[in-house]
Amino acid sequence: MNRLKELREDKDLLQKDLAKILGLTQRNYSYIETGYTALTEEILNKLADYYNTSIDYILYRTDERSPYKKSIINDK
Repeated sequence: MNRLKELREDKDLLQKDLAKILGLTQRNYSYIETGYTALTEEILNKLADYYNTSIDYILYRTDERSPYKKSIINDK
């Protein structure tokens, strides 16, 4: 199953609901979810923040759903 679709359905959202959250049209979000349009860095960041997960999880680079801990570098 498509990971973006899985995340969206886990929150009981329709594509139009998530599109509104991201500031997109439903059609544009549908294109992203189906892979017709590539994810931008901005949308990836918004999705990771919204779903409280990592970009790596969204991109299938890991199966660990929880987000990474904040970097010590960012705390300074």
